[in-house]
Amino acid sequence: MNRRERHDRHTQMLQRYKKQRQRNVLAKPGCHDFILVLDNLKAGYNVPKIFRSAQAFGAREIHLINIGPFDPAPGKGAFKQVPARFHETFDECYQALNKDDYKIFTLEPEGGRDLCESPLPEKSIFIFGHEEQGISFDLANYPAIERLKIPQFGSVQSLNVSIAASIVMYEQVRQHGRES
Repeated sequence: MNRRERHDRHTQMLQRYKKQRQRNVLAKPGCHDFILVLDNLKAGYNVPKIFRSAQAFGAREIHLINIGPFDPAPGKGAFKQVPARFHETFDECYQALNKDDYKIFTLEPEGGRDLCESPLPEKSIFIFGHEEQGISFDLANYPAIERLKIPQFGSVQSLNVSIAASIVMYEQVRQHGRES
């Protein structure tokens, strides 16, 4: 692909993003009372896939921290259906979410309680960090946040973030039934 074709693709992606972001203000919360936080994820492929799964599992909303424009096409329209909230820093997001009796969890490949053996409150918030660097904040500064891990039995260190998010959403819905 030459330089001009890359530029044209990027321009088309930005147009799709802007159009769907404008429509996102009309999005209605999903039927389940859990929230996802995407903390400094790469703006590419995984973010729209997480929106797609969030729409399928009925997530209330998604908070994006320091995530630039992304191509919403892989999300099959979910970006305009799942409410999105945008933040510059984790602290800003935390201040907005640390209310309404939500329990906040971060997902980490090591440490923490086993997701499948942990009762999850209906009002849960799940934080997913950068694919390579993890979460952008010092967990010691937020003692109310609990750590969870997805059990793994192979030799890979971690799961793809969109796959991990789908597993967590499935477990949340499994524990609380089909509809809230």
